Amino acid sequence: MVFSKGGSLPGLSLGSRTCRLGSDAAGHHEDGAMTPEELHQDALVIDMTCPLSREPAYVDWFREGGVTVHAPTVRGFSGGAEVGLADIGGWHRYCRDRDDAMIIRSAADIETAHQSGKMGLIMHCQGTSLIEDQLDLIDGFAAAGLRVVQLCYNAKNLIGDGAGERTDSGLSDFGVKAVRRLNQLQLAVDCAHTGHRTSMDAIAFSDAPVIISHANAKAVHGNLRNVEDELIKAIAGSGGVVGTVGFPAFLTWDAQPSLDRFIDDIAYKADLVGIDHTGLGIDYYLGQWPVEDDARAQKRYEQMLADGLWRAEQYPPPPFKYPAGIETPRTLPNLTARMLERGFGQEDVRKVLGLNWLRVLRAIWGG
Repeated sequence: MVFSKGGSLPGLSLGSRTCRLGSDAAGHHEDGAMTPEELHQDALVIDMTCPLSREPAYVDWFREGGVTVHAPTVRGFSGGAEVGLADIGGWHRYCRDRDDAMIIRSAADIETAHQSGKMGLIMHCQGTSLIEDQLDLIDGFAAAGLRVVQLCYNAKNLIGDGAGERTDSGLSDFGVKAVRRLNQLQLAVDCAHTGHRTSMDAIAFSDAPVIISHANAKAVHGNLRNVEDELIKAIAGSGGVVGTVGFPAFLTWDAQPSLDRFIDDIAYKADLVGIDHTGLGIDYYLGQWPVEDDARAQKRYEQMLADGLWRAEQYPPPPFKYPAGIETPRTLPNLTARMLERGFGQEDVRKVLGLNWLRVLRAIWGG
């Protein structure tokens, strides 16, 4: 099924709050006098998935785009505890060497980052290879500053099945213990890249809200990496948030998705479970256009296929061009402007940009 520009799925009636069009000629909207530029500058902006920042030089791109807090990827889909700890240690060094960044450990830290103008960094591992087979390593990583733990990265691991695995068997016994330990330590359980049954089990066993840092709705685009309505509803029922992804193949099979296509995913989720359970997990990464040339991006892509972390039917080859207008985090103000043009009210835009993540992280982390 394909959206028309700013349109809706056949048979689905999106609410007027999320899909009506129009603003006045001055750029003002019905629930406030701010221009889109002023709103974006004033808003708390959180991107919950940012592997692009594995190269710290690109942190400045997020600054340029008005991002308040973002979540650099800590390696968890390969390597063990030493690799993961080295990643987190590098970010501590980064913050020590400059006075415009801080490690986020609590919701209060997010607010401090916003008020002070510092870039807040959420330590987020994609996969759980870094805890090896020892639950006590979770305690160690929590002490080091890890705050969001993605259970799987597409493949099967000791926790359960990933979203790209042939099977869909649910949480292992070790996985149940891991979820409970994450709850005890007030770390966020993240079901991005995690198999459907494993994710549903995680929600069932978790005493805290569960999030999906970055996944799009399969009803909007049928890529098998995207998630079913049942799972989106279960995440929302737990009090969690699902972040919308800009990786092109998760939005369209075309060469490059439009910005409207990205917003269609947000609108669909908002209609399905409410605006309070939507957020951003754009997933800018080093292999995308224009960060890497085609040859290097192709080499990176082939390695992911060879390692069994990506499947060709879910991840077509590069170039990977993110939605037109927000190709990199430097141009994220265009998202705010287009959401307002699409009819999102200013308070709803603030929720999607960051307030929803702040709410759920406060519920999980405290503070």
